[in-house]
Amino acid sequence: MKTPFLSYIPFLKALTLLLVAFFASTSAFGRDDNIANVYARGSQTLNGKWRVIVDPYENGFYNHRLQPYDATEPAYAGYFLDRTVTDRTALQEYDFDTAQMLTVPGDWNSQDDKLFYYEGSVWYRRTFDFDATEAQSRQFLHFGAVNYEAHVYLNGRKLGKHVGGFTPFQFEVTDRLQDGQNSLVLMVNNERHKDAVPTLNTDWWNYGGITRDVLLLETPETFVSDFNVTLDSTGEFIEITTQLEGSQLSQEITVEIPELSLSKSVEANAEGYAELRLPTPPDLQRWSPQSPKLYEVVVSSESDRTEDRIGFRTIEVDGRNILLNGEPIFLRGISIHEENPFRGGRAFGVEDAQLLLGWAKELGCNFARLAHYPHSEHMVRVADEMGILLWEEIPVYWTISWENEETLANARSQLKTLVNRDRNRASVIIWSMANETPISEARTMFLKRLVDDTRELDPTRLISAAMEVHSEPGKGDHKIVNDPFGAYTDILSFNQYVGWYDGLPEKIDRVTWEIGDEKPVIISEFGAGALQGKRGDALTRFSEDFQADLYSRTVEMLERIPGISGTTPWVLVDFRSPRRPLAGVQDGWNRKGLIGDNGVRKQAFYVLQDYYEKKKEKANKAKSESEDAP
Repeated sequence: MKTPFLSYIPFLKALTLLLVAFFASTSAFGRDDNIANVYARGSQTLNGKWRVIVDPYENGFYNHRLQPYDATEPAYAGYFLDRTVTDRTALQEYDFDTAQMLTVPGDWNSQDDKLFYYEGSVWYRRTFDFDATEAQSRQFLHFGAVNYEAHVYLNGRKLGKHVGGFTPFQFEVTDRLQDGQNSLVLMVNNERHKDAVPTLNTDWWNYGGITRDVLLLETPETFVSDFNVTLDSTGEFIEITTQLEGSQLSQEITVEIPELSLSKSVEANAEGYAELRLPTPPDLQRWSPQSPKLYEVVVSSESDRTEDRIGFRTIEVDGRNILLNGEPIFLRGISIHEENPFRGGRAFGVEDAQLLLGWAKELGCNFARLAHYPHSEHMVRVADEMGILLWEEIPVYWTISWENEETLANARSQLKTLVNRDRNRASVIIWSMANETPISEARTMFLKRLVDDTRELDPTRLISAAMEVHSEPGKGDHKIVNDPFGAYTDILSFNQYVGWYDGLPEKIDRVTWEIGDEKPVIISEFGAGALQGKRGDALTRFSEDFQADLYSRTVEMLERIPGISGTTPWVLVDFRSPRRPLAGVQDGWNRKGLIGDNGVRKQAFYVLQDYYEKKKEKANKAKSESEDAP
């Protein structure tokens, strides 16, 4: 019996994608040398209206034999050629000039009702002018994030491919730009895949599109491509590393902190790398939530100069305590998804960050978990300014393909990019490796590889993961935390939903806890769903009363957990999820937010706010008594 040709299509498509990825000008996961501090660079924004073509069959990428058009040189067809119909006899079945428009940054789901549930490929096209006579010597196209896979073309030629929906990537285009008008085309695909990061099944909306800023960056021929400025673990020294990129790497590097009257120069080595170590001046003001002091730091070479606002603080653990600047701190936190409930869709800008983190401040938080993927750089920089400590993570979520080497490479790439982007942010104190992953040897070794990478990239911060709890048969009221991965983390963090997925709220009063290691404990999730405005008694599911009662009982339970050092309840604001279909209540929203999708606070918001106010008062009293003691 002959096998129908159509049965080979999925295989052929997968094979051609692998071949294209192999021969692309960059690795499958993008460049490893993203430029640091991009918002301090001279740039031309490419945000705004882009022309788009929805392409569910990917006709603009493959011919009818499933051969990619961009695999031939020169390409004879494909949407990336951006051809315009000028000859009335020509047969052409696309034209960006007459296509619909979407706003970038932004997702397509929330901008077009027809694309609300769409998962597939969409082509984006933006033309822009470039004046070669006014430009510096090097140009880079920077994308803050594109979900999930992006094939990028400039003036009909492929720049490369990037995989990963929440991390930045760049391409150098110095020799690809035309004087005058240029055509930038992306094929963006947000389909879910078993071996991807995240994998097939998640509890958040799969927003597709160019979801963060697009910039054309300018740099000198040799420039400061990376730098890291931090206090050492003792707080006695400011340690600085810098990296140059270009043809003249043996240059003098100077680092200045004008407000502290600090300046030091050093010669970069033949690879353009330099290290500096400065004694911490006695008048340096430590960054903290109470006083989020940032200093202007200038890093310059003989050919380049860049500036950043950086705070200085230490973070460490001592037994079951988390120490910020040497003093114990209770992390009054909340988990946050990167969505704007008023506008709808993926959050991306400074105003979005100010809205979400402003609500967290109102709640009484000094800490936030940015779940379940890297949030925009704006979120982290606003947290620096507002004085909110952060937990950041990558979407190693639920059941990843633990034994797949390509999946591991993907996760490692996303983690490396996140750490390199945000390691100058004082607000970031925890790198998280994963969320609710089932225990197995393959999984633990996968995550340990991520830990090893992280400690090499940034040994100054704490490492954790949102783990799970379990009970022995017949002992459901006794919760045990003994995940073997906890041996590799600085903090024991776990999610628990006693009273929601595990019994009713009254069970919370009976629960006891067994914590396996002498480490600080963070409850990284707890909560209950509630439709804002829905009332009932404390046993009515999805009522504000049920949620508030669960919170009241849970905050009392927290005090019984050995080593409790903080919590990030789930979640600040209702967010969209295809896993939540209950009509009239969920309607496609996860309703565990303390704030409804209309921006109105639920009763549980005030329960947690009151608890955090009391924790703050208790901490202030203890500190005052300690300072007054002889």
